[in-house]
Amino acid sequence: MPRVSVLMPVYNTRPDHLREAVSSILAQTFTDFELIVLNDGSDEPGLEEVVRSFGDVRVIYAENERNLGISRSRNRLMDMAGGEYFAVMDHDDVSLPERLEKQVAFLDSHPEVGVLGCQFSTMGRSGVSSLPLDDVAIKQSLMIHCGDMCHPATMLRRSVLERHGIRYEEMFSPAEDHALFCRLVPFTGFAALPERLFLYRSWSGNTSHRRAARMEAAKEGVLSFARRENPEIWAMARARLLDIRRYRLLGLPVLTRTRTCRETRWLLFNVLPVWVGRTSLPRMKGRK
Repeated sequence: MPRVSVLMPVYNTRPDHLREAVSSILAQTFTDFELIVLNDGSDEPGLEEVVRSFGDVRVIYAENERNLGISRSRNRLMDMAGGEYFAVMDHDDVSLPERLEKQVAFLDSHPEVGVLGCQFSTMGRSGVSSLPLDDVAIKQSLMIHCGDMCHPATMLRRSVLERHGIRYEEMFSPAEDHALFCRLVPFTGFAALPERLFLYRSWSGNTSHRRAARMEAAKEGVLSFARRENPEIWAMARARLLDIRRYRLLGLPVLTRTRTCRETRWLLFNVLPVWVGRTSLPRMKGRK
């Protein structure tokens, strides 16, 4: 069996984006993997031809008989997988060549970690993400604004998911990824690599763009259970939190500003970091 199962759900993506995504996995320096591509009832023609055109035995193509939605499709992918580690991968993003090699090496040497991310860039924009690297900081960020983990750039330890019966939950779609992370908080360590190993594609087809209102509602539900089930972490996170302000256009949350004692972060559609900087706090005047 392969060490890594790369899990790629596909739904109505552009064929050229899909080709680029698959190519990036096949170009990995780490080669002991399977890539499972699951078509969730797409209307876009030619996607099967794109996948099969690679002619690589490590690539497995499957289709749902009907559209199941993203959560059930992700769960089916995990059921189909044989790997020790699950590498999440979306159908329109790009994994840089050393992503799998470096994530596997870290998880092999850190058995206490079950969720591993990395830094990423957004295609067409300058700059690299500055995601937190250590367990405590990542978990606190999950309590504040559903976190700083880039889901399609993460690798998950299969044994942790199976031991605790944790799956993607349809009721929280399209924030099913954040719900999965928050369910895992009490049971495993989180970490992120400092290197940029992933390219995120931001375009009109992104779920965060198409279903922004539903995303916002789902995130509120995730934060509700995450804070209730992890009161100690939420208490620490709340001590750092100054405020969260959302700016809406036509009723949809377009920009979110999160301020802590250390940094101010602007998020597009409450997901994509567009600016991060130090928080400027007013100086306290001394008593006379």
